[in-house]
Amino acid sequence: MTLPTWRPIRLTGMQRTVRAAAAGLLAALLGACGAPAPDHASSFAPSDSATRAACASPAARGALAPSGGLRVGVYRGSPTSYIEASANAPARGVGWMLGRALAQQLDVRFEPVVFANNAATLAAARQGAVDLVFTNATAERAQVIRFSPSLMDVEKSVLVPAGSPIGSIEALGGRTARIGVSSGSSTAEEFAPLYPSAVLVAVPTLLQAGTLLGQGSLDGFASNSAILFELADQLPGARVLPGHWGLEHFALGIPKGREVGAACVDAFSAQAAASGLLGTAIAQSRLRGTLVSTH
Repeated sequence: MTLPTWRPIRLTGMQRTVRAAAAGLLAALLGACGAPAPDHASSFAPSDSATRAACASPAARGALAPSGGLRVGVYRGSPTSYIEASANAPARGVGWMLGRALAQQLDVRFEPVVFANNAATLAAARQGAVDLVFTNATAERAQVIRFSPSLMDVEKSVLVPAGSPIGSIEALGGRTARIGVSSGSSTAEEFAPLYPSAVLVAVPTLLQAGTLLGQGSLDGFASNSAILFELADQLPGARVLPGHWGLEHFALGIPKGREVGAACVDAFSAQAAASGLLGTAIAQSRLRGTLVSTH
């Protein structure tokens, strides 16, 4: 089978907005996401013939949803993964929404499994305790997770609290600053060689990262900009430093050993990008200050 080809989506540009055409597609589906509980979704964007063929077989369904439902691993606090529902807004997150849509494509229950951080989510994927993740597809992770081609790139920057004298990423060079990083993430090993004078502090959850920044216990927090803008909302005066020191390449991943379902995941990924489903998930997850653009 020849699967469709596509180019990754790159998220850049603080002054731009997501294309309006994508924002309307699947609005009813994605706007209906609620608290994390198994459910059956009732509608799905028309899929192409390659996706239908790749995902229709009992073998693919059995590989991707061996328990009868698609267990999608997500973690709290990141719009790339999962933001909990509030009194005024439904649950959101690109990983959450793509997982829901793939469950519909497979005609199985959507069973989100919510973790405190990405490290726990990835551990569950390695153990086969979840069936699907949406995360930065690093070479190390690819040893235990089978990834689709990259779907989107997200800039990595640093969030500094109100009143910080640090005005740019470049200003971190040679400065002894306490920079928080998510425990078990790839950020520490990538950030340390670039800024050897920084003192890196492992932080278990994103909620704790915001607390430490607000208390002045950290001089900054390094992560992807989608997370940083979300944290900045909770910290008056906090700033995401302009530019980036790296990129994260997001893809859908399944545990190794489930390769029978890989063609379905790849075809679904291609269809998600081509149909606008991915753009809609990005828009409704409120990855603010971003532009959906092929490159």
